[in-house]
Amino acid sequence: MTPTLIIIFVAVLFVTLAAILKRYRRCPSDKILVIYGKTGRSSSAKCIHGGAAFIWPVFQDYSYLDLKPISIECNLTNALSKQNIRVDVPCRFTVGISTEADVMTNAAERLLGLSPENIQNVATDILFGQLRLVIATMDIEEINADRDKFLASVSANVEAELRKIGLKLINVNVTDIRDESGYIEALGKEAAAKAINDAKKSVAEQNRYGEIGKAEADRDKDIRIAETTRDTRIKTAEANALAVEGENASKITIANSDATRREKEAEAARIAVAAEKVQAAKALEEAYKSERDAELARAAREQATQQANIVVPAQIDKEKAIIEAEAQAEQIRRKAKGEADAIFAKMDAQARGLLEILSKQATGFQQLVSAAEGDPQKAVLMMIADKLPELVKTQVEAVKGINIDKVTVWDTGNGAEGKTATSNFISGMMKSVPPLEDLFKMAGMELPSYLKGKTPQAEEQETPEK
Repeated sequence: MTPTLIIIFVAVLFVTLAAILKRYRRCPSDKILVIYGKTGRSSSAKCIHGGAAFIWPVFQDYSYLDLKPISIECNLTNALSKQNIRVDVPCRFTVGISTEADVMTNAAERLLGLSPENIQNVATDILFGQLRLVIATMDIEEINADRDKFLASVSANVEAELRKIGLKLINVNVTDIRDESGYIEALGKEAAAKAINDAKKSVAEQNRYGEIGKAEADRDKDIRIAETTRDTRIKTAEANALAVEGENASKITIANSDATRREKEAEAARIAVAAEKVQAAKALEEAYKSERDAELARAAREQATQQANIVVPAQIDKEKAIIEAEAQAEQIRRKAKGEADAIFAKMDAQARGLLEILSKQATGFQQLVSAAEGDPQKAVLMMIADKLPELVKTQVEAVKGINIDKVTVWDTGNGAEGKTATSNFISGMMKSVPPLEDLFKMAGMELPSYLKGKTPQAEEQETPEK
């Protein structure tokens, strides 16, 4: 079973690792990674730009927002200026999804899942409305002459509205401004005429002192030019008055239509907001219910895990310790019993052997006494006689190691008690060897009288004296 379990464990580990790696997502530099689902209570989605994140299965999912710029052409026509003059303003805007934290959240909430065409349509509506609003607050002269101010006003208004849906204004380009009444063209002609007049006046003033006649002619020419210019301005003013009158009538009609449209848009927006809030409340309720079920399941799993990881191993270790202790105690008891039995057997064998030896010795001594006609003294003498060669051998061993290379004796032949010096020397040397009688006494025994060189009668005579 062990190889099978190893294969199963490796397979489960490989599948788990593959699932984890599959759920780890990296965000490219030209996209925004939007993680939605259970992302916390502070925001509805988690946006990541230029990084990576782990997507929890079941609880989370992900999508991408494209950061590629979107070019939008806004050819605004018949826009009313502050002077109620209709103008045509052809513009081209470049927008894209913003990477700012708050604006990315707005984009995730309002643009996630939309195609680039749909995003372009939403942005176009905002751009047209804000561009009309900016033109309505400026004069024709400001729009035509101060382009920087016009572009700054457009960028400020458009940027604020685009941020609400998660977009950012990258660039705005105004090609040309035209009006249907010819007011801008008239301003150009007036400016050209004024420049020409100023130039000619300057020339006339320089030549006035030299040629008076020419100066008068020039003056008449200037007057005629001035009259012509005046007539032109009068006609232009009359045309402007007629245009204003028509524009006022159109403005009233547009205002009424705008009021009706705004009323319907407000009603539709109210219904849409109410529906969104109802759906959001239902979704939040379902999310809370799912979170509660998930937390209960997780708690049950954690409890089972703790039971399997802590309680079961503890019980197994406890039973294992009890079994080991019992086995060790049984082993010690058996060992002690074996040692005790061995010691008892050894001592019993020694005791039996000693008893057998002593019994045999007693039996042998009893037979020896019987052989000595019941006299223990004779039996002892017989035992001593049997051991006498060993005793003599032991006595001889005492002087066996003495080496005498040469003995020279000068004997005169005269000695005490009829003994020669040689006999006395040999006798003294033999006395240096422990006497056999003393050897027996050291062993707690006594030599028989015939070994002492005494008769039994002499021994009996010495006994009372002692």
